[in-house]
Amino acid sequence: MSGFLGFLGLTLTLGGCSKRPGDIAITHVTVIDGNGGPALADRTVLISGARISAVGAASSLALPAGAKIVDGRGKFLIPGLADMHVHLTGAGEPGGSREFILPLLVANGITTVRDMGGKVELLKGLREEFASGKRIGPQIFFTGPYLDGNPPSFQPSIVVQNAAEATTAVDQLQSQGVDFIKVQSRLQPEAYFAIASEAKKLGIRFVGHVPDSITAAQASDAGQTSIEHLTGVLLGISDKEAELREEKLKKIEGESAEDARKRNRLWLQKLLGSISPSRTDNLIAKFAQNRTWQVPTFPMLVHLGYVTPKTDLGADWRLRYVPQSVQAIWRQGRREQLEGYESEDFTEREEIVRQSIAVAGKMSAAGVPIMAGTDIAAPNVFPGFSLHEDLEYMVKAGLTSMQALQAATTKPAEFLGLSTEQGTIEAGKRADLVLLDADPLADIRNTEKIRAVIVNGRLLDRRELDRMLAGVEGYAAKH
Repeated sequence: MSGFLGFLGLTLTLGGCSKRPGDIAITHVTVIDGNGGPALADRTVLISGARISAVGAASSLALPAGAKIVDGRGKFLIPGLADMHVHLTGAGEPGGSREFILPLLVANGITTVRDMGGKVELLKGLREEFASGKRIGPQIFFTGPYLDGNPPSFQPSIVVQNAAEATTAVDQLQSQGVDFIKVQSRLQPEAYFAIASEAKKLGIRFVGHVPDSITAAQASDAGQTSIEHLTGVLLGISDKEAELREEKLKKIEGESAEDARKRNRLWLQKLLGSISPSRTDNLIAKFAQNRTWQVPTFPMLVHLGYVTPKTDLGADWRLRYVPQSVQAIWRQGRREQLEGYESEDFTEREEIVRQSIAVAGKMSAAGVPIMAGTDIAAPNVFPGFSLHEDLEYMVKAGLTSMQALQAATTKPAEFLGLSTEQGTIEAGKRADLVLLDADPLADIRNTEKIRAVIVNGRLLDRRELDRMLAGVEGYAAKH
């Protein structure tokens, strides 16, 4: 991602953002409260300030004088959505722009995000803007810079090559107020396990990639709280794991690009041919026992990690909201990922995606907690919109529509330790809500049919959401 645009530092200004939200009553609506039970028909939800004040039968709740009335007949109310893997700022990312990413998140009903690698001061600034009500935006929880080996995979990173450096880096980030520590792929075992030890000592969780040098089972046992992109998982269920890891880490001086592609193709073939049902069961059982959360980020895997000629976004309507300069980077990256490869390579990539979807379904069925996430602003991943795509892939994996919805609502609240504050529609919870025109339990794609979004008690109706989208479209056409 080193060629992406840097943080743009622009300004999202929404009408009425500085005003304290007043009382709102959503009447005669079907409530899908996120607790896993059946939908509740003909309910009224009252909002006072930034909190839900009451939820009850429409016939039994008196409406506050002067409240803004939203007619919910024929509509469905769900908790605000969470994207648990984003990158809002930082060198090496195309986004961070208040004119691009943030309004798209809000317009798609995303009211909470977990930033998985960025600049602490910029993220603190954004969080304060939204928390204070100066601007409308999602709650932000963040890791700050990555901890990685030398050279690091992405920026911003702190390079740690031994236990002492690892301990110092964790202490530094904890003192800066990060919510989590993010580990990356090039960490060596000494540094990784020192990170795990210091994080445990300080009571701060560490999350991220499974480094190439250790196993997913070791990461789970070390206490890594979440694994992103299923890193290390398919390798961990191969009965040739040690051999394949050694091959992956091997560096061949002077190797041509063509030879590297051939070697990678053979490696993928060996991996796919060695997946073991018993090792799959054992690793999943370990994840469930250790409560190792998974954030598969399916849109990133499909549209970036394992691109095929079928991944053609040239006619995708969502491109109207992506700046021209960013689109150019996406197109160049796609060309590089296709150039020189053969149909056999793409067959392997498609099979990797199928296996990833399948193992995610098995993990969910076994009780491994799964959360929604997209990895925006990675190339070919559309801020806001791609979260709905991620939920579709979860249903393809075998999760029910309710389970997929919970992966973006109640599960993130649990992961963040905020189940008493958000994630469901109940009195006393944060007023982060999404009003839909169709039932997401009947078809998870209906989460895209948004009529209104309420962010921290502020109502954005369809007209306001369309105005936000038009603003992004105008910005994208000029940049």
